[in-house]
Amino acid sequence: MGKVDAADGTLRDGAGGVPVIWRRAASAVVLVPAFVWLTVSAPAWMFQALVIVAALLACTELTRMLERTGRPIHARLAVGVGAALTASFATSLHAVASVDGRTVRWMPTPELVLVLGVGLILSAPLWTAARPSVEATANTLFTAVYVGWLLGYTIWLQGRADGPLLVIFLVGVTWIGETAAYLVGASIGRHLLAPVLSPRKTLEGAAAQVIASIAAGLGLGAWLVPACSPAGAAGAGALLGVIGQVGDLAESAIKRSIGTKDAGELIPGHGGMLDRIDGLLFNAPALYFYSLYAWCRP
Repeated sequence: MGKVDAADGTLRDGAGGVPVIWRRAASAVVLVPAFVWLTVSAPAWMFQALVIVAALLACTELTRMLERTGRPIHARLAVGVGAALTASFATSLHAVASVDGRTVRWMPTPELVLVLGVGLILSAPLWTAARPSVEATANTLFTAVYVGWLLGYTIWLQGRADGPLLVIFLVGVTWIGETAAYLVGASIGRHLLAPVLSPRKTLEGAAAQVIASIAAGLGLGAWLVPACSPAGAAGAGALLGVIGQVGDLAESAIKRSIGTKDAGELIPGHGGMLDRIDGLLFNAPALYFYSLYAWCRP
């Protein structure tokens, strides 16, 4: 089979000559059932722990990419603050308590952790031996917020009454759309979508992703959240089909700017954790707010 970039929807031979599509399928067979169980049936803390671990891995991958290409970054701070931001979305679900008739917050919220994290990163030159560097500060802030803050919305989405099924909807629509873009872009893609950022991503693949996402939204919506309107499900599919591609291109822009291809090799056929969740980083907050205000409002 011809070569295709896994992130861009083009064909590429895997290790040992195994096509990427089959390596992806094998990974899905193993990972999807475990993910569904953790999301729907396991205690909430297990799902939250999974998301926090994903944030740790993605932040680590991004810091290593930056370090390998000579970009300065406070690596431990980036990973620590990023993971703490994601974890704060879990603690904020239990942050409100009643004390003597007053409502008080007793666990850190994302806003508090963000303020503390930013202060810690900005003050790093005061208590480390590192040479003061605006670029190092910017890279550290970017890594922590890009991964830690955006991924945290997955925890808030799962924390809703209908949240576990909405998370399955989120992941299902996102990955079905990405698979459609992969297959269509590899087979009939001719017109480049963003040649500077991702020279193998095509308009044909992008259109296929939106169409497949709408179809998946209708199908998964009727199955998983039948109480929510079909029109809203189609709208959610269209939103995720577009926003997910923005997230994918955003990661492509990062990798293009530092001259690297894959974030890692954690998942066979998919690259690193960051490669796998790039669309979800944008889609999770998009679906959270869409479902909260325009679709499956409580």
